[in-house]
Amino acid sequence: MEIAYIPSPSRGVYELFGVIPLRGYAFCIIIGVFVAVWLGNRRWIARGGRPGTVADIAVWAVPFGLVGGRLYHVITDYQLYFSEGQDWVDAFKIWEGGLGIWGAIAFGAVGAWIGCRSRGVPLPAWADALAPGIALAQAIGRWGNWFNQELYGRETDLPWALHITSSTDGRVPGYYHPTFLYESLWCIGVAVLVIWADRRFKLGHGRAFALYVAAYCAGRFWIEAMRVDEAHHFLGMRLNEWTSIVVFLLAVLYIVLSARRRPGREEVVEPGASDGDTDDDGAAVKLDKKPEEEDSETKDSEGKKSDAGKPEDKKSEAEKETLEKETAEADSGSSESETADSSSSAEAKDEEAESAKKA
Repeated sequence: MEIAYIPSPSRGVYELFGVIPLRGYAFCIIIGVFVAVWLGNRRWIARGGRPGTVADIAVWAVPFGLVGGRLYHVITDYQLYFSEGQDWVDAFKIWEGGLGIWGAIAFGAVGAWIGCRSRGVPLPAWADALAPGIALAQAIGRWGNWFNQELYGRETDLPWALHITSSTDGRVPGYYHPTFLYESLWCIGVAVLVIWADRRFKLGHGRAFALYVAAYCAGRFWIEAMRVDEAHHFLGMRLNEWTSIVVFLLAVLYIVLSARRRPGREEVVEPGASDGDTDDDGAAVKLDKKPEEEDSETKDSEGKKSDAGKPEDKKSEAEKETLEKETAEADSGSSESETADSSSSAEAKDEEAESAKKA
Protein backbone atom coordinates (compact mmCIF):
# COMPACT_ATOMS: atom_id res chain seq x y z
CA MET A 1 0.00 0.00 0.00
CA GLU A 2 1.36 3.40 -1.01
CA ILE A 3 1.76 5.83 1.87
CA ALA A 4 2.09 8.94 -0.29
CA TYR A 5 2.13 9.78 -3.98
CA ILE A 6 1.54 12.58 -6.47
CA PRO A 7 -2.00 12.29 -7.83
CA SER A 8 -2.76 12.75 -11.50
CA PRO A 9 -5.45 15.24 -12.52
CA SER A 10 -8.87 13.77 -13.11
CA ARG A 11 -8.95 15.34 -16.55
CA GLY A 12 -6.77 17.41 -18.85
CA VAL A 13 -9.51 19.56 -20.38
CA TYR A 14 -11.72 21.97 -18.48
CA GLU A 15 -14.77 23.79 -19.80
CA LEU A 16 -15.01 27.54 -19.29
CA PHE A 17 -18.62 28.62 -18.96
CA GLY A 18 -19.50 25.16 -20.21
CA VAL A 19 -18.53 26.13 -23.76
CA ILE A 20 -14.85 27.06 -24.14
CA PRO A 21 -12.41 24.15 -23.71
CA LEU A 22 -9.30 24.97 -21.68
CA ARG A 23 -6.61 22.34 -22.07
CA GLY A 24 -4.10 22.05 -19.25
CA TYR A 25 -1.22 21.36 -21.65
CA ALA A 26 -1.88 24.48 -23.75
CA PHE A 27 -2.46 26.60 -20.64
CA CYS A 28 0.95 25.65 -19.22
CA ILE A 29 2.68 26.56 -22.49
CA ILE A 30 0.93 29.94 -22.69
CA ILE A 31 1.80 30.83 -19.09
CA GLY A 32 5.41 29.77 -19.73
CA VAL A 33 5.67 32.05 -22.77
CA PHE A 34 4.36 35.04 -20.81
CA VAL A 35 6.82 34.41 -17.97
CA ALA A 36 9.73 34.12 -20.40
CA VAL A 37 8.85 37.38 -22.16
CA TRP A 38 8.28 39.20 -18.85
CA LEU A 39 11.63 38.18 -17.36
CA GLY A 40 13.43 38.64 -20.67
CA ASN A 41 12.07 42.18 -20.97
CA ARG A 42 13.35 43.11 -17.50
CA ARG A 43 16.79 41.71 -18.27
CA TRP A 44 16.86 43.42 -21.67
CA ILE A 45 16.07 46.81 -20.14
CA ALA A 46 18.76 46.28 -17.49
CA ARG A 47 21.27 45.70 -20.29
CA GLY A 48 20.39 49.00 -21.96
CA GLY A 49 17.64 47.97 -24.37
CA ARG A 50 14.22 49.45 -24.99
CA PRO A 51 11.09 48.18 -23.24
CA GLY A 52 8.96 46.07 -25.56
CA THR A 53 11.76 44.89 -27.84
CA VAL A 54 11.75 41.39 -26.36
CA ALA A 55 8.00 41.05 -26.92
CA ASP A 56 8.28 42.32 -30.50
CA ILE A 57 10.91 39.72 -31.35
CA ALA A 58 9.01 37.01 -29.45
CA VAL A 59 6.13 37.52 -31.89
CA TRP A 60 8.46 35.91 -34.45
CA ALA A 61 10.25 33.44 -32.20
CA VAL A 62 7.25 31.81 -30.46
CA PRO A 63 5.31 30.67 -33.57
CA PHE A 64 8.51 29.41 -35.18
CA GLY A 65 9.37 27.58 -31.96
CA LEU A 66 5.98 25.88 -31.74
CA VAL A 67 6.19 24.71 -35.35
CA GLY A 68 9.76 23.49 -34.87
CA GLY A 69 8.93 21.70 -31.64
CA ARG A 70 6.01 19.91 -33.24
CA LEU A 71 8.01 18.95 -36.33
CA TYR A 72 10.79 17.47 -34.21
CA HIS A 73 8.28 15.41 -32.25
CA VAL A 74 6.46 14.15 -35.35
CA ILE A 75 9.70 13.26 -37.16
CA THR A 76 11.30 11.45 -34.22
CA ASP A 77 8.03 9.68 -33.28
CA TYR A 78 6.59 9.26 -36.76
CA GLN A 79 5.19 5.81 -35.90
CA LEU A 80 2.58 7.51 -33.72
CA TYR A 81 1.06 9.21 -36.75
CA PHE A 82 2.06 7.37 -39.92
CA SER A 83 2.14 3.70 -38.98
CA GLU A 84 -0.67 1.28 -39.74
CA GLY A 85 -3.87 2.08 -37.91
CA GLN A 86 -2.81 5.65 -37.05
CA ASP A 87 -4.38 8.84 -38.38
CA TRP A 88 -1.84 11.29 -39.84
CA VAL A 89 -4.21 14.17 -39.08
CA ASP A 90 -3.32 13.73 -35.41
CA ALA A 91 0.11 15.17 -36.22
CA PHE A 92 -1.51 18.62 -36.33
CA LYS A 93 -3.24 18.27 -32.95
CA ILE A 94 -0.59 20.12 -30.99
CA TRP A 95 -2.95 20.68 -28.07
CA GLU A 96 -2.86 16.95 -27.31
CA GLY A 97 0.83 17.18 -26.45
CA GLY A 98 4.05 16.45 -28.24
CA LEU A 99 6.71 19.17 -28.56
CA GLY A 100 10.43 18.55 -28.96
CA ILE A 101 12.61 21.13 -27.22
CA TRP A 102 15.43 20.78 -29.74
CA GLY A 103 13.16 21.62 -32.66
CA ALA A 104 11.61 24.46 -30.68
CA ILE A 105 15.01 26.02 -29.98
CA ALA A 106 16.27 25.57 -33.55
CA PHE A 107 13.20 27.00 -35.28
CA GLY A 108 12.67 29.57 -32.54
CA ALA A 109 16.20 30.83 -33.19
CA VAL A 110 15.31 31.33 -36.87
CA GLY A 111 12.24 33.36 -35.92
CA ALA A 112 14.26 35.35 -33.38
CA TRP A 113 16.90 36.07 -36.03
CA ILE A 114 14.25 37.51 -38.33
CA GLY A 115 12.85 39.65 -35.52
CA CYS A 116 16.30 40.84 -34.44
CA ARG A 117 17.20 41.89 -37.98
CA SER A 118 14.00 43.90 -38.27
CA ARG A 119 14.86 45.75 -35.04
CA GLY A 120 18.61 46.05 -35.64
CA VAL A 121 19.35 44.02 -32.52
CA PRO A 122 22.17 41.45 -32.14
CA LEU A 123 20.67 37.97 -31.75
CA PRO A 124 23.24 36.77 -29.15
CA ALA A 125 22.46 39.70 -26.84
CA TRP A 126 18.72 39.07 -27.13
CA ALA A 127 19.21 35.36 -26.44
CA ASP A 128 21.30 36.14 -23.34
CA ALA A 129 18.51 38.30 -21.93
CA LEU A 130 15.89 35.63 -22.60
CA ALA A 131 17.88 32.55 -21.48
CA PRO A 132 16.67 32.19 -17.86
CA GLY A 133 13.14 33.01 -18.96
CA ILE A 134 13.20 30.13 -21.43
CA ALA A 135 14.28 27.79 -18.64
CA LEU A 136 11.37 28.96 -16.48
CA ALA A 137 9.00 28.54 -19.43
CA GLN A 138 10.14 24.93 -19.73
CA ALA A 139 9.66 24.41 -16.00
CA ILE A 140 6.05 25.56 -16.31
CA GLY A 141 5.42 23.82 -19.63
CA ARG A 142 6.45 20.43 -18.23
CA TRP A 143 3.35 20.46 -16.05
CA GLY A 144 1.40 20.01 -19.25
CA ASN A 145 2.71 16.42 -19.27
CA TRP A 146 1.15 16.00 -15.83
CA PHE A 147 -2.24 17.06 -17.17
CA ASN A 148 -1.88 14.62 -20.09
CA GLN A 149 -0.49 11.81 -17.89
CA GLU A 150 2.42 11.25 -20.27
CA LEU A 151 6.22 11.05 -20.44
CA TYR A 152 6.71 9.57 -16.97
CA GLY A 153 9.58 7.37 -15.77
CA ARG A 154 10.03 3.84 -14.53
CA GLU A 155 7.89 2.27 -11.86
CA THR A 156 8.83 3.23 -8.30
CA ASP A 157 7.56 3.01 -4.74
CA LEU A 158 9.04 6.34 -3.64
CA PRO A 159 6.72 8.60 -1.64
CA TRP A 160 6.74 11.16 -4.47
CA ALA A 161 5.77 8.61 -7.12
CA LEU A 162 3.31 9.76 -9.77
CA HIS A 163 0.02 7.88 -9.72
CA ILE A 164 -1.02 7.22 -13.33
CA THR A 165 -4.71 6.37 -13.53
CA SER A 166 -5.38 6.36 -17.27
CA SER A 167 -2.34 5.41 -19.31
CA THR A 168 -2.37 6.58 -22.92
CA ASP A 169 0.63 4.56 -24.08
CA GLY A 170 -0.64 1.07 -23.31
CA ARG A 171 1.09 0.73 -19.95
CA VAL A 172 -0.65 -0.51 -16.84
CA PRO A 173 -1.82 2.27 -14.50
CA GLY A 174 0.40 2.45 -11.46
CA TYR A 175 3.13 4.48 -9.71
CA TYR A 176 5.99 5.90 -11.75
CA HIS A 177 8.85 8.39 -11.47
CA PRO A 178 7.44 11.90 -12.07
CA THR A 179 10.00 12.88 -14.69
CA PHE A 180 7.94 15.96 -15.51
CA LEU A 181 8.55 17.16 -11.95
CA TYR A 182 12.26 16.30 -12.08
CA GLU A 183 12.70 18.33 -15.25
CA SER A 184 10.58 21.19 -13.94
CA LEU A 185 12.71 21.52 -10.81
CA TRP A 186 15.90 21.14 -12.85
CA CYS A 187 14.86 23.96 -15.19
CA ILE A 188 14.20 26.25 -12.23
CA GLY A 189 17.72 25.50 -11.02
CA VAL A 190 19.07 26.26 -14.50
CA ALA A 191 17.33 29.65 -14.48
CA VAL A 192 18.85 30.50 -11.10
CA LEU A 193 22.28 29.36 -12.28
CA VAL A 194 22.17 31.51 -15.42
CA ILE A 195 21.05 34.61 -13.52
CA TRP A 196 23.78 34.15 -10.90
CA ALA A 197 26.54 33.42 -13.43
CA ASP A 198 25.48 36.35 -15.60
CA ARG A 199 25.78 38.76 -12.68
CA ARG A 200 29.02 37.22 -11.43
CA PHE A 201 30.90 36.85 -14.72
CA LYS A 202 29.17 39.42 -16.98
CA LEU A 203 28.24 36.87 -19.63
CA GLY A 204 27.68 38.32 -23.08
CA HIS A 205 27.79 37.56 -26.80
CA GLY A 206 25.53 34.52 -26.38
CA ARG A 207 27.37 32.90 -23.47
CA ALA A 208 24.46 33.18 -21.03
CA PHE A 209 22.26 31.37 -23.54
CA ALA A 210 24.94 28.75 -24.15
CA LEU A 211 25.20 28.19 -20.39
CA TYR A 212 21.45 27.61 -20.26
CA VAL A 213 21.69 25.09 -23.11
CA ALA A 214 24.60 23.22 -21.51
CA ALA A 215 22.97 23.09 -18.08
CA TYR A 216 19.66 21.94 -19.50
CA CYS A 217 21.32 19.20 -21.54
CA ALA A 218 23.10 17.89 -18.44
CA GLY A 219 19.77 17.42 -16.70
CA ARG A 220 17.89 16.19 -19.73
CA PHE A 221 20.44 13.40 -20.20
CA TRP A 222 19.78 11.67 -16.87
CA ILE A 223 16.05 12.42 -16.90
CA GLU A 224 15.71 11.00 -20.41
CA ALA A 225 17.36 7.77 -19.24
CA MET A 226 14.52 7.29 -16.72
CA ARG A 227 11.66 7.61 -19.20
CA VAL A 228 9.80 4.54 -20.44
CA ASP A 229 7.81 6.01 -23.33
CA GLU A 230 8.52 4.62 -26.78
CA ALA A 231 11.56 6.16 -28.47
CA HIS A 232 14.24 5.41 -31.06
CA HIS A 233 17.49 3.94 -29.71
CA PHE A 234 21.03 4.13 -31.05
CA LEU A 235 23.92 2.17 -29.52
CA GLY A 236 21.84 1.36 -26.47
CA MET A 237 20.70 4.93 -25.71
CA ARG A 238 17.65 6.93 -26.61
CA LEU A 239 17.95 9.46 -29.43
CA ASN A 240 17.38 12.41 -27.10
CA GLU A 241 20.22 11.21 -24.87
CA TRP A 242 22.63 11.39 -27.81
CA THR A 243 21.22 14.76 -28.76
CA SER A 244 21.81 16.02 -25.22
CA ILE A 245 25.45 14.92 -25.34
CA VAL A 246 26.16 16.55 -28.71
CA VAL A 247 24.40 19.82 -27.90
CA PHE A 248 26.07 19.97 -24.47
CA LEU A 249 29.54 19.69 -26.02
CA LEU A 250 28.74 22.32 -28.65
CA ALA A 251 27.45 24.73 -26.00
CA VAL A 252 30.56 24.32 -23.82
CA LEU A 253 32.82 24.76 -26.85
CA TYR A 254 31.02 27.97 -27.76
CA ILE A 255 31.41 29.35 -24.23
CA VAL A 256 35.17 28.71 -24.26
CA LEU A 257 35.84 30.09 -27.74
CA SER A 258 33.56 33.09 -27.33
CA ALA A 259 35.15 34.06 -24.01
CA ARG A 260 38.58 34.12 -25.66
CA ARG A 261 37.53 36.10 -28.72
CA ARG A 262 35.05 38.54 -27.18
CA PRO A 263 35.24 38.75 -23.38
CA GLY A 264 32.69 40.73 -21.43
CA ARG A 265 29.34 41.98 -22.63
CA GLU A 266 28.20 43.99 -25.61
CA GLU A 267 28.63 47.73 -25.09
CA VAL A 268 25.43 48.44 -27.03
CA VAL A 269 22.60 45.90 -27.20
CA GLU A 270 20.12 48.11 -29.05
CA PRO A 271 21.29 51.01 -31.24
CA GLY A 272 19.48 54.25 -30.51
CA ALA A 273 18.31 53.28 -27.03
CA SER A 274 18.67 56.25 -24.67
CA ASP A 275 18.87 56.50 -20.91
CA GLY A 276 15.26 57.61 -20.89
CA ASP A 277 14.17 54.26 -22.33
CA THR A 278 15.25 52.38 -19.23
CA ASP A 279 13.34 51.96 -15.99
CA ASP A 280 14.41 51.13 -12.47
CA ASP A 281 15.80 47.80 -13.64
CA GLY A 282 18.37 49.71 -15.64
CA ALA A 283 20.06 50.57 -12.39
CA ALA A 284 20.98 46.91 -12.07
CA VAL A 285 23.78 47.49 -14.53
CA LYS A 286 25.43 49.95 -12.13
CA LEU A 287 24.88 47.94 -8.95
CA ASP A 288 27.80 45.65 -9.66
CA LYS A 289 30.28 48.56 -9.73
CA LYS A 290 32.51 48.94 -6.68
CA PRO A 291 32.77 52.26 -4.84
CA GLU A 292 36.43 52.51 -5.84
CA GLU A 293 35.50 52.19 -9.50
CA GLU A 294 32.82 54.86 -9.15
CA ASP A 295 35.29 57.23 -7.41
CA SER A 296 37.88 56.66 -10.14
CA GLU A 297 35.28 57.34 -12.81
CA THR A 298 34.28 60.56 -11.04
CA LYS A 299 37.90 61.68 -10.82
CA ASP A 300 38.47 60.86 -14.47
CA SER A 301 35.46 62.90 -15.51
CA GLU A 302 36.61 65.85 -13.37
CA GLY A 303 40.10 65.53 -14.80
CA LYS A 304 38.74 65.60 -18.32
CA LYS A 305 36.74 68.72 -17.51
CA SER A 306 39.81 70.49 -16.09
CA ASP A 307 41.90 69.42 -19.07
CA ALA A 308 39.24 70.69 -21.40
CA GLY A 309 39.43 74.11 -19.74
CA LYS A 310 43.25 74.48 -19.99
CA PRO A 311 43.46 75.55 -23.67
CA GLU A 312 41.00 78.37 -23.04
CA ASP A 313 43.02 79.59 -20.04
CA LYS A 314 46.23 79.57 -22.10
CA LYS A 315 44.51 81.45 -24.88
CA SER A 316 43.22 84.17 -22.56
CA GLU A 317 46.68 84.61 -20.99
CA ALA A 318 48.29 84.99 -24.42
CA GLU A 319 45.74 87.63 -25.41
CA LYS A 320 46.48 89.59 -22.21
CA GLU A 321 50.23 89.56 -22.89
CA THR A 322 49.70 90.76 -26.46
CA LEU A 323 47.47 93.60 -25.28
CA GLU A 324 50.03 94.72 -22.67
CA LYS A 325 52.80 94.77 -25.29
CA GLU A 326 50.71 96.89 -27.65
CA THR A 327 49.90 99.31 -24.84
CA ALA A 328 53.56 99.63 -23.86
CA GLU A 329 54.60 100.28 -27.45
CA ALA A 330 51.92 102.92 -27.81
CA ASP A 331 53.07 104.67 -24.61
CA SER A 332 56.71 104.65 -25.69
CA GLY A 333 55.78 106.09 -29.08
CA SER A 334 53.82 108.94 -27.58
CA SER A 335 56.66 109.83 -25.17
CA GLU A 336 59.17 109.99 -28.03
CA SER A 337 56.91 112.29 -30.03
CA GLU A 338 56.51 114.61 -27.01
CA THR A 339 60.30 114.76 -26.55
CA ALA A 340 60.79 115.64 -30.21
CA ASP A 341 58.20 118.42 -30.02
CA SER A 342 59.80 119.93 -26.93
CA SER A 343 63.28 119.92 -28.48
CA SER A 344 62.02 121.56 -31.69
CA SER A 345 60.28 124.34 -29.71
CA ALA A 346 63.48 125.00 -27.71
CA GLU A 347 65.52 125.36 -30.93
CA ALA A 348 62.97 127.83 -32.31
CA LYS A 349 63.28 130.01 -29.18
CA ASP A 350 67.10 130.06 -29.45
CA GLU A 351 66.94 131.18 -33.07
CA GLU A 352 64.58 134.04 -32.16
CA ALA A 353 66.95 135.19 -29.40
CA GLU A 354 69.98 135.29 -31.73
CA SER A 355 68.11 137.24 -34.39
CA ALA A 356 67.08 139.82 -31.76
CA LYS A 357 70.70 140.37 -30.68
CA LYS A 358 71.84 140.97 -34.27
CA ALA A 359 69.14 143.51 -34.73
